[in-house]
Amino acid sequence: MDKRITIYDLAKTLGVSAGTVSRSLNDHPSISQKTKDRVISKANELGYKTNKFAVNLSTQKSNTIGVIVPKLNSIFMSTVLAGIEKIANEAGYNLIISQSLESMEKEKLNAKTLYDSGVDALLVSLAYDTTDFDHFANYIRNKIPLIFIDRVHNLPNCSTIIIDNKLAGFEATEHLITQGCKNLLYISGNLKRNVYSERLKGFKEAMAKHNLKFNQANLLESDLGPSSVKDVIAHINNNDIPIDGLFVANDTFAAHCIKELKKEKYKIPSDIKIIGFNNDPISELVTPTLSTINYPGYELGVLAGQSVISHLNGGIDLHPANSITLRHKLIIRESTL
Repeated sequence: MDKRITIYDLAKTLGVSAGTVSRSLNDHPSISQKTKDRVISKANELGYKTNKFAVNLSTQKSNTIGVIVPKLNSIFMSTVLAGIEKIANEAGYNLIISQSLESMEKEKLNAKTLYDSGVDALLVSLAYDTTDFDHFANYIRNKIPLIFIDRVHNLPNCSTIIIDNKLAGFEATEHLITQGCKNLLYISGNLKRNVYSERLKGFKEAMAKHNLKFNQANLLESDLGPSSVKDVIAHINNNDIPIDGLFVANDTFAAHCIKELKKEKYKIPSDIKIIGFNNDPISELVTPTLSTINYPGYELGVLAGQSVISHLNGGIDLHPANSITLRHKLIIRESTL
């Protein structure tokens, strides 16, 4: 079986010391350009791979940042990752990105793998069903910066970057009410996660402010997957009092709801008004165009990247006081007018 080429193999082939090879590969000023070129040429010829994690043993840094997100196929998460990556790359860091696929067990495995890989910091958006946070204990114990983004949990010495989900939920709901909706339905993700539970608080507050009574028929918890739209349709069709306003936890699911409701001969917005969340591109592509809450994902990613790099470079200390709240914005389109 082919074995991995080491610095020692290169040194033996070239007739120089392992130290000379190592310094040549790291572009050390004490080595002549001629020797560096010779070493690099031979390293490329033999397929030598630099072990990034071993390179910086002296500094105890790998120059990598771990990221765990629930799903990579989400428009919102891809904009967050683009923001993180921009800042990380500019600062000379690489990202190792993994997805939990909305599973706590997979999230635990990801956290351990990244820890064992020697990442300098970890950014996490939690899975749907995470209830136990012991898999982050090693990071906290060893003072490895840990930042929760979007779907967060307050742990000691970790900071969070979020929007005011409660206020956003309130504004989305109040907009439906001011447009004449009387019997509302909030279609939520898993209420264990802060983003959905906070939006529910805002939903209830807006209803209370306008003297509308909240009961369980006004809430539908969902995994927000395309196959769950049928549950929404059943819930709407089986309601004694017609539902005339939907607040949906994300734009993609809201778009699926619009498509299926139209098949059921509901007119949007005259029969049912619908508002989504995130301001994903799909919100402008559906008919009618979808009212939504703009969640600045790219800015969140940039901020997460800046926070973690400032901490690694000794600029700031991350602790719960460093919880940062970004501005959201209500965007009104055809689906609620």
